[in-house]
Order: sequence, then C-alpha cells, then structure tokens
Amino acid sequence: MSLRMPQNLSTSLRVETGASVLEIELQAERAAALGRLGKDLEKSLAALSAISMEDPARSAAVKAAADAAWRYFVQREACGMLDHDHPIAHYGIPQEVLARVGSVG
Repeated sequence: MSLRMPQNLSTSLRVETGASVLEIELQAERAAALGRLGKDLEKSLAALSAISMEDPARSAAVKAAADAAWRYFVQREACGMLDHDHPIAHYGIPQEVLARVGSVG
C-alpha cells in the first residue's frame, strides 16, 4: 500500500517555471505602479482642492488631476480591475475631473 500526499497540500510544492516567476514579478510591479499612481492622484487632487473656483490656475490643476486620474484608471485596468466606482468614491474625484477624463460618474 502506498501513501499519497493530499492534493490540497501538494499545490505549495509545485515546481515554479521561469514563466510563473516572471508573472509573479509582473504582478508585483503592476501593483507597485498602481500604488505610486494612487499617491500621484492624491497629490493632484489635494492641489486642486487648494485652488479656488475663480483662480485662473484652476484649469491647469483640473487638467493635471484628470491626467493623474486617467493614468490611475489605465493601470487599474491593466491589473484587471475594470470598475472605477470605488476609486472615484475613495479619492473623491470631482465631476469636473471625471468629465475631463471622459468617465461618466
């Protein structure tokens, strides 16, 4: 009679190929890039909120925030997250920025 390791325990012992190691590193880099872009989005939204509605510099700040939001959304999609409702609510992205990005919020 031979004994066999339970199938649920054998997954941790599988051999990693070069492709699987590369995929793990790519996922880690995608996640790190998403974190960096999230911080950039926070900074641009903070700069936008510090500018009054009448200030002529507001247009440039809205454009910068829209660019940061667009980059963040593209990276989220590259990570497989297609729904943007959560980050829009989490970061409090204003409608004027979403309109510039082309998102309907």
